Amino acid sequence: MKDLTPEETEELHSELLALNEELQLQVDISAAESRPVDLDEPIGRLSRMDAIAQQNVALANRRSAKLRIERIKSAIQRIAIGEYGNCLACGELVGLARLKVQPEAPFCIACQSQREARGSVSAIRPSGRG
Repeated sequence: MKDLTPEETEELHSELLALNEELQLQVDISAAESRPVDLDEPIGRLSRMDAIAQQNVALANRRSAKLRIERIKSAIQRIAIGEYGNCLACGELVGLARLKVQPEAPFCIACQSQREARGSVSAIRPSGRG
C-alpha cells in the first residue's frame, strides 16, 4: 500500500469535518429525546414503557455518536501531527479504501479484527508521537 497523497488527506479531512458537524447536530437534537421519562405524567403503563424504551434507544444512539465524535477529533489531531492513515497498533497503513468508508478509522483491518476478537474496542487517543 502507498501513503496517502496530500490531496487524499485533504479530502478525508474535509469528510471528517463534515461528519463531525453532522454528528454534533445529531447529539444536540437527541438531547430532548434522551431526557428522563416523567413518571408522574398521566399516561398508561404501556405508553410509559414505550417512552422508556425510546429513551434508552436515544441514549444509546447519543453515546455512540459522542464516541464517534471523539474518534473523529482524534483523527483530525493525527492529521495535524502527520500520523493520519497509519494504524495506531502496528504502524502500517490503514488503507485509502477503509478510510473512505470510515475516515476516523484508527486501525488497519487486521489490527481492528484482533481488537474485536479480544473485545477491546475503546476510545482512541492520539499517540503524541511526532
